Amino acid sequence: MENRTGLFTNMIIWFGVAISVSEIEAGIQIATAAPLNSIWMPLILGHIIGGILLYFVGLIGARLRVNAMESVKPTFGNSGSRFFAALNVMQLIAWVAVLNAQGTLALMGLDIGISFALTSVILAILVAIWVFIGLQRTSKITSIIMAILTILLVILSVRLLGLNGYHLIPAKNSASLTFWNIFEISIAMPISWLPVISDYTKDAESPKKATALSAIAYTVASLWMYFIGIEIVSIGTADISQAILLSGLGVQGVFILVLSTVTTNFLATNSAGESAKAIFNRIDPKIAGVIVSMLSAVLAISGIMDHYISFLYLISSVFAPMAAVLVVSFYLGKGKNDAKDWYWNIFSWFVGFVVYQITSGLDSIILGPTLIAVIVSAALAYAWILLKK
Repeated sequence: MENRTGLFTNMIIWFGVAISVSEIEAGIQIATAAPLNSIWMPLILGHIIGGILLYFVGLIGARLRVNAMESVKPTFGNSGSRFFAALNVMQLIAWVAVLNAQGTLALMGLDIGISFALTSVILAILVAIWVFIGLQRTSKITSIIMAILTILLVILSVRLLGLNGYHLIPAKNSASLTFWNIFEISIAMPISWLPVISDYTKDAESPKKATALSAIAYTVASLWMYFIGIEIVSIGTADISQAILLSGLGVQGVFILVLSTVTTNFLATNSAGESAKAIFNRIDPKIAGVIVSMLSAVLAISGIMDHYISFLYLISSVFAPMAAVLVVSFYLGKGKNDAKDWYWNIFSWFVGFVVYQITSGLDSIILGPTLIAVIVSAALAYAWILLKK
C-alpha cells in the first residue's frame, strides 16, 4: 500500500516552504521603496491570486497522482513535459542557491565566526542529508522543527513590534514602487512554487482538502514573512541580522536562519530530484536531490545573489503562462489532448512568455507582466477548446 500524507502533514510542508529569508527580504524590498500605507492592498492581492493558482495547479497532480512535471504531460505531451522539467531542474538549482546565499548572508551578519563558503556548504549538507533520508521518514521531526521555528518567529515578530514602539528612525524610502510593482513582487513568490506543489499533493490522502490547506498555509505564512520584513524596515534597518540582534535574539536568531533556510531548501531540492526523474525515469530522485544541493552551494559561493531579482522574474515568465495553459486545459478541456492540442498549448505558453518579456520592460504597466501573461496564455488555450467544440 502506498504511503499517503494527511492534511496536517501537507499543511506543515507548505507552511514551512513560505518561512524563508527570501520572503522576508521581499518584504524588506517593498517597505524600503514604497510608503507603508500603499503596500497592503497589492501585497495581499498578489498573494491571494498566487495562492489560487497554487491550489488549481496542485490539485491536478493530486488528482492524477503524479509529480509536478508529469502532470503537464496531458497538456504539453511527452516532449513538452521534458522541456518544462529541464527548465524546472535548472531554475530549482538556481533557486536553492539563492536561498542558500540569502541564509548564509544573514548568518554572517550574526558574526558566527565561520566563512561564507563554509556556511554555504554546511547548509547544503544539512539539506542533502534530509533529502536522502526522505520526507516520509522525517515527517514527525519536520513537525517538531516547524513548531520550534514558528514559536521563534512569533517571538521575533512581537519583539520587533515592541522596538517599533520606541520610535526608532525608520528607513527612508523613495516611493519608487507603484501598486503593480508591489503586486508583481508579491505574486512572484507563489508563482515560483507552481512547478513544485504537485510533488507533494500527489501523495495526499484527501487531494482536494490537502491541496486547499497547502495553498492556504503557504499564503498565510508568506504574508507573515513579508510582514516581518516590513517590521524590520519600520525599526530603522533593512538588515535581517541587525533586526534579530536588536530584538535580543542571539542563539535563537541562528536557529531561525538555519532552520528556515534548510526547511525551504529541502522542498526545492527534493522537487529538483522529482523533475529529474520526469526527464530520465531511471534517475534516483534522492541522488539527484543530493547533487542539486551540492551544485547550489557552488552557485551560492559564486555570487548568484547579484542576479536574484532578474532570476525571480525569469521564473514567473516561464511558469506563470505554463500554469495558465495547464489549468485551462485540465479543467475546461477535460485534459483530453492529442498532438495538435499539444502544439497549440505550447504555442499558447510561448506567446504568454513573449508577452511577459515585452511587458516587463514597461514601467508599472497595469495588471503587471505576470497577470497579463497568464490572461493571454489562458485565453489562447481556451480559444482552441472553443474551436474544437
